[in-house]
Amino acid sequence: MNKNAAVEAVVEAGWQTVRDDGQVRAELLEAAYREPRLRQLFPWTGMAELHFSRCTEPRWTWDIPYIQPAAGGAYWVSGPLRSQTVGPAVTAEEAIAMVVQRRPAGCGPAFGGTPEELAAHEAATEQQTGEG
Repeated sequence: MNKNAAVEAVVEAGWQTVRDDGQVRAELLEAAYREPRLRQLFPWTGMAELHFSRCTEPRWTWDIPYIQPAAGGAYWVSGPLRSQTVGPAVTAEEAIAMVVQRRPAGCGPAFGGTPEELAAHEAATEQQTGEG
């Protein structure tokens, strides 16, 4: 199995884990999974929130907004930091669109590793390409 396929398998296992843990509404998980730009990221849950990480190993990245449940079946989009709010969403699809719109630049498939390894990889890539 090549490295990309291995990372994809880890990400897919992450999606199965969040389905199995039951912390997030099923409609939200399925809407997020249907969105290819989010499905390629590593999902994780906490406090009934759905988070997305650009890397596959903990400590997860905190640079993508996350979705919280709200009253009446609605959602609240926050982040990426806990002190930041995006706003309310009536449907899961609306919440997903809000997250997709606010992803960081260059937010591509999850990186196989930790946030520190991801940062080192990005720095090396910028140095090689002359960007940054």
